[in-house]
Amino acid sequence: MPGSGIGPRPAARKGIALSESSLARETTINGGPLPAVFEAAVEGLTLASWGQSNVELIRRKLGTVGAVLCRGFKEPTIEEFQEFLTIVAGELFDYSYRSTPRHQVSGKIYTSTEYPAHQKIPLHNEMSYTRQWPMVLGFLCLQPAASGGETPIADSRKVLARIDPEIRNRFATHQVQYVRNYGDDLDLSWQEVFQTDDRAVVEDFCRSAGIDWEWKSEQRLRTSQVCQAVAEHPQTHEQVWFNQAHLFHVTSLAPDVRAALINSSGGELPRNTYYGDGSEIEEDDLNHVRAAYDRETVTFPWQQGDVLVVDNMLVAHARNAYQGKRTVVVGMGQLNEAST
Repeated sequence: MPGSGIGPRPAARKGIALSESSLARETTINGGPLPAVFEAAVEGLTLASWGQSNVELIRRKLGTVGAVLCRGFKEPTIEEFQEFLTIVAGELFDYSYRSTPRHQVSGKIYTSTEYPAHQKIPLHNEMSYTRQWPMVLGFLCLQPAASGGETPIADSRKVLARIDPEIRNRFATHQVQYVRNYGDDLDLSWQEVFQTDDRAVVEDFCRSAGIDWEWKSEQRLRTSQVCQAVAEHPQTHEQVWFNQAHLFHVTSLAPDVRAALINSSGGELPRNTYYGDGSEIEEDDLNHVRAAYDRETVTFPWQQGDVLVVDNMLVAHARNAYQGKRTVVVGMGQLNEAST
């Protein structure tokens, strides 16, 4: 994996300090600050009980480091994982206005993005293609892949700092316009994205979210929305790189796939990005952004029962390609809205 040079090596188990309850030991992965790691120091310790006693410690780490990895605890059930996340983030919410295929597992817990195993999902902040997003994400690894399948992470503050000021200012000034075309089986249907079969419900959602929409036919819909490129964290007041311009843009596809998609879609791509004024984003600028993500990438191997919690604004996440079966589930909490 390009970037930090941290590969899928075993995590360092160098003890640093005991948590406030002395039941979990704070450690590091290969000596780096990201993520903060808490390993159970006693056998059979449950995340919910430890989390209840240490919720302020966890939140403090999320607000500074940006990500907390809980390891070596009694492997939680889906319900126990949801309970732990609720302790940390409050009431969880449903995954709406979707950009990737997922399925609900139980309650407010979903499968991670269901893309083919050979595909890598680039670093991104969840739902940063909208004006509303979760502040807290939780991942539970029920089964690590035989090889690969890591969830790389990166500090969004450091990503922002690595981007050339001219490019950064251009994005911050013009923002990012996301254009999506639904239909013709090229991507997710509007029914799946909006979780409804009722066109009136879609229109109500778009109206309230500031999304422009146009019905091309009974089953074809086009939407457009201008969103932030750089955002301020509501608690820390730090500036972060917070958009998915590089992920939605057609240049994220391999050249042969890109050409085939443009040809088959008649130019109406399932998704693409522009500056907020509708002008084109240069591929070189997006490649510069991708390189900034690569330089800040931190990768660690999943262990069964691991739980990773991230501050979704401070830390971006990704998924490496993998072989074998892999099961990681996700929950989201603390809805935040872009300032106007």
